[in-house]
Amino acid sequence: MADYLLNRAPKTADGTLYHLTDKPQIWIDSMYMAPPFLAAAGHPHQAVQQIEGFRKRLLDPEKKLYSHMWDEGKKDFVRRDFWGVGNGWTAAGITRVIDTLPGQMQEDKQRLIGYVKELIDASLPYLRDDGLFHDVIDRPETFVETNFSQMLAYTIYRGLQRRYLDESYRPYADRMRAGATAKVDAYGLVQDVCGAPHFNAPGSATEGQAFFLLMETAYADAGGK
Repeated sequence: MADYLLNRAPKTADGTLYHLTDKPQIWIDSMYMAPPFLAAAGHPHQAVQQIEGFRKRLLDPEKKLYSHMWDEGKKDFVRRDFWGVGNGWTAAGITRVIDTLPGQMQEDKQRLIGYVKELIDASLPYLRDDGLFHDVIDRPETFVETNFSQMLAYTIYRGLQRRYLDESYRPYADRMRAGATAKVDAYGLVQDVCGAPHFNAPGSATEGQAFFLLMETAYADAGGK
């Protein structure tokens, strides 16, 4: 996989990975799918390079949220929406890279921590009283979605554990965790996440299951009971 991502996967002129093999499209999903693996596989500089490439194209300079899909050939968005789960991929993906970067990359680590804080702060104004967000973060007419809360809670708990986020963030993470926990049904399925296989309606998905477990582990590691 490392050889494919580094040497054979389709990329832009500046080396940013396309999400698809048949179209020159960059999706925010890739922020989680590639950089954490590259960092863990011993290629931390390439991991940071990918984060910067995705950020350059998908970060909205005003709202500080990330759009979903960009077409490099057309130089235009395929989907400009600030998809909640896509922003969750970003927060969690960068968090995992922060955890993995070697000690000599402190400058990069501090910059990535800034990106995570920026995204958390941009998202929190849209947090609902029930601890959840809408599927498109700034569009309340879209359905109420569970997984972004799990992903952002995971991100905050890891930041608290590593001490680069202060305790003022904990109540927000706890509210998101409570909102997500309330969505777990009698069979252990986290309901009302972006549902597989099309991810355009509330349902259940392996991603929703995985991030509940990641959230709970991070909660315990950050001092939760």
